[in-house]
Amino acid sequence: MTLLDGAPAWGPLGETYVTNIGGTLSANLRGIILMVLATMLLTSMSTMVRHVAENLHPFEVAFMRNFIGLFMLAPILFREGLAPLKTNKLGLMAVRGVFNAAAMMCYFLALGLMPLAELSALSFTVPLFVALLAVPFLGERLGPRRIASLVIGFSGAVIILRPGFETVGVGAALAVGSSASWAIAVIAIKRMSATDSPVTITIYGMLFLALFTLIPALFFWRWPTLDEWAWLIAIAALGTAGQLLFAHSMKSADASLVMPFDFTKLIWASAFGIIFFAEIPTVWTFVGGAVIFGGATYISYREGRAAKALQGKAAGPVPTLPV
Repeated sequence: MTLLDGAPAWGPLGETYVTNIGGTLSANLRGIILMVLATMLLTSMSTMVRHVAENLHPFEVAFMRNFIGLFMLAPILFREGLAPLKTNKLGLMAVRGVFNAAAMMCYFLALGLMPLAELSALSFTVPLFVALLAVPFLGERLGPRRIASLVIGFSGAVIILRPGFETVGVGAALAVGSSASWAIAVIAIKRMSATDSPVTITIYGMLFLALFTLIPALFFWRWPTLDEWAWLIAIAALGTAGQLLFAHSMKSADASLVMPFDFTKLIWASAFGIIFFAEIPTVWTFVGGAVIFGGATYISYREGRAAKALQGKAAGPVPTLPV
């Protein structure tokens, strides 16, 4: 399983607490609830990023999200020592970090340039890019069903952007670029998952994210005020909690059951956009978002069935937010 920040599921971090959420509920219902809560927290994080980025540069916000997140990984190191730092794929870890950092910075920049709901809808293209890139980089087959799903999914992006009828802005280009960059990072994660543990990929992911987002952040650096520090800590906490809930949602129930509820991200984004930024989403955002999500969900469903047939277990979900 993979998290939204590019690291596989956080096994030893907070598992007891999340498992106890709705402990008396059925596994399927618990998985659905956790997914809805995860989308709410992650969209809340994006809303806070947009607010803070009005005064702090998005690159600095991205670095702080990762830097503070490193401290939240401390329990893993305290529990397992230095063993998770052993890897034979440091170069691939770094490559993943470069594209993951690019995806995050593009996403944070786009937050201030386009409506929140529209950005959320375009982020659903990540699984489509992953499925497309898996053919040359992972040797996966591009069958007729996958081709149809890709065509349908990417047509949803065209519905949202409507080139020729609307000007495709910088924010939209950054959003699509973020999804494509994140997809490359996911491909790297899939390669590393064959030999490295989830904890190892998690730790190196945060280390390289902090490093590669620090470099551009230095060009726009301003020390945060006390109030801004509070917002930045909240951003890191919401992002970490949202990723944790997402991972445990996948663990509680089959991905084909809970992934459709990832669409609630668009509902939260629309609501927060109206409440905090007076943004009224267009009907094209919902139509296009639904089309993209439908194509991406079918791809995830097919991959899950294939994994069950080959390994006897469901494949992990494809992340939809590089945050």
